[in-house]
Amino acid sequence: MKAFDGIHHVTAITSSAEKNYDFFTNVLGMRLVKKTVNQDDIQTYHLFFADEKGSPGTDMTFFDFPGIPKDSKGTDSISRTSLRVPSDEALDYWVKRFDHYEIRHEMIKEMFGVKVLWFEDFDGQQYQLISDEHDHGVPSGTPWRKGPVPNEYGITGLGPIFFRVSNFDYMKEVLEKVMFFKEIAKEGQYHLFEVGEFGGNGAQIIVEPSTILPRAIQGYGSVHHVAFRVKDRHMLDEWTERMQSFNLPNSGYVDRFYFESTYTNIYPGILFELATDEPGFVDDEESLEILGETLALPPKFRNNREEIEKLVRPIDTVRSTKTYEKEYFN
Repeated sequence: MKAFDGIHHVTAITSSAEKNYDFFTNVLGMRLVKKTVNQDDIQTYHLFFADEKGSPGTDMTFFDFPGIPKDSKGTDSISRTSLRVPSDEALDYWVKRFDHYEIRHEMIKEMFGVKVLWFEDFDGQQYQLISDEHDHGVPSGTPWRKGPVPNEYGITGLGPIFFRVSNFDYMKEVLEKVMFFKEIAKEGQYHLFEVGEFGGNGAQIIVEPSTILPRAIQGYGSVHHVAFRVKDRHMLDEWTERMQSFNLPNSGYVDRFYFESTYTNIYPGILFELATDEPGFVDDEESLEILGETLALPPKFRNNREEIEKLVRPIDTVRSTKTYEKEYFN
């Protein structure tokens, strides 16, 4: 059967949907392509930030669970998310941008022969920007052209996802024997795994063994799950059968309206989702021009719109009437 086509999305937890929207829109310059609710907890916002078109492999999404405590960093967790930028020069721009907006960051460094820049958001959520200058793998997306970041430096998609685990041998076995990943490099304590026909930044996991740290506790500032791309429902069903053959617990088929999916705990504390590329975020409620500007609801929730709108406070996300000046820094 066919391996995954790469990363589909990453979903994390934030302390504030409003601050999260401001950070991703005005600092990172990513486009909000869907403002909806958690389909399993309708009092919780689910915000999707992506490229210009909301392409698969480009979206970082967030829940804001009411009253959830701060996370505790540790092992057995998804510890860092990468965001792709077009070039090494773009990283130099982002150092200046982060300094301007007083965003905590490290210096540009190299991992596995690729330049990266580590940084954190207001919740202590951990990220890295990764340069696509020498990448020849899964194509990335298109930067949000109407946003504040110059197009030549804009974020275009998701890069390698970091796992920190206490049982590396088990994780390696599951990734390679069940999920068709291959370990392609090792650098210090980090192991680089790749999947799919094309591989590259958009289809990689970096695993860090750690037996010293306590187990992480999920909360705001942590990643909830990572999703990988499958072509369609047929392939999704094949993967469900495969996971069942290895006795991996899974959710079975789930229709999320914007994509179809299934979930599995491949490792304690690390939740995988497999998600289809289609149908996507352009639907009967929102055209491409106004993506993310309304409270969008899948059809099964639309009869309860009035109730849901009372549960989630209003957030003004209209951008089609605004003009963002491109920001350059000396």
